[in-house]
Amino acid sequence: MTIGDHLDAFHRLPAHTFPGPDDRTDDLPEGDSVAWRVTSDVYDADEDWTEAFARFRATVDTTRVRALIVGAWQEAYDTDLSDVIEALVAARDGFPALRALFLGDMVMEECEISWINQTDVTPLLAAFPDLEEFGVRGGSGLRFPALRHTGLRTLTMESGGLPAEAVRGVAHSDLPALEVLDLWLGTPDYGGDSEAADLEPILSGARLPRLRHLALRNSEMQDAVAAAVASAPVVARLEVLDLSMGVLTDDGAAALLAGQPLTHLKELDLHHHYISEPLVERLRQTLEPAGVAVDLDRDDADEDEDGDGTVWRYVAVGE
Repeated sequence: MTIGDHLDAFHRLPAHTFPGPDDRTDDLPEGDSVAWRVTSDVYDADEDWTEAFARFRATVDTTRVRALIVGAWQEAYDTDLSDVIEALVAARDGFPALRALFLGDMVMEECEISWINQTDVTPLLAAFPDLEEFGVRGGSGLRFPALRHTGLRTLTMESGGLPAEAVRGVAHSDLPALEVLDLWLGTPDYGGDSEAADLEPILSGARLPRLRHLALRNSEMQDAVAAAVASAPVVARLEVLDLSMGVLTDDGAAALLAGQPLTHLKELDLHHHYISEPLVERLRQTLEPAGVAVDLDRDDADEDEDGDGTVWRYVAVGE
């Protein structure tokens, strides 16, 4: 599976794409009523992203903008978003109400998720200390040096392969207000070279005192992640645990069942998995009577087998 749809909502606001250079701009929503998507084109762009952003600033009352979505930029498959970040940082004084920012809202026809070139995105968190929600799509070249941010409540990184350096940066960041952390760890084939040990500072919960929703998903090492989560101190205070979209097998399911109780959770999301039916039933029988909503939809998790008997299993979002 790849990404087939743009964000339709962000920060509890409907997404609205700012018109292109040849489209009308005389009937736009109020600045604070939508999550604005500012975009260019990856191929043969009539204007680059910074030009589209300049038109946006000249047309919309940016002092009221609460959520901003960065869509495509020119040649995103070959060019990172340094110019985008520079433009956003330079414009920070014009966005006093901005509370949510998402980078890289592109679908597969524009740029496959593993092709999206990112860079160090932390200057944006430094420039916007009041951000509450921050999201990034694409792992190629992504850097996230450890930082402290006292306002951030939701951090999302969507990728077919999240670099270990970025995972470790998140893990060692001080984020005292963070309530939701969503990491798509991915596969080594697309740059996802982290190990379960890199997650230890997250799983200890020491720097994340308010974390209530933890998603460590879309991972080829999902069994190892599940085994680490099974004894993780942070789990006791979670409401939602999401280990979906990855290569979770009976080994990971058994580790969860043998670990600390999960009956305090409101939700356990394991959809897109490779767990056998007996273990699926054990999970249901253990958790559902306690009121836990368990998602065990196998989804499109199909296996392939080579002629020599090798079985191939895949994460939900790779390329």
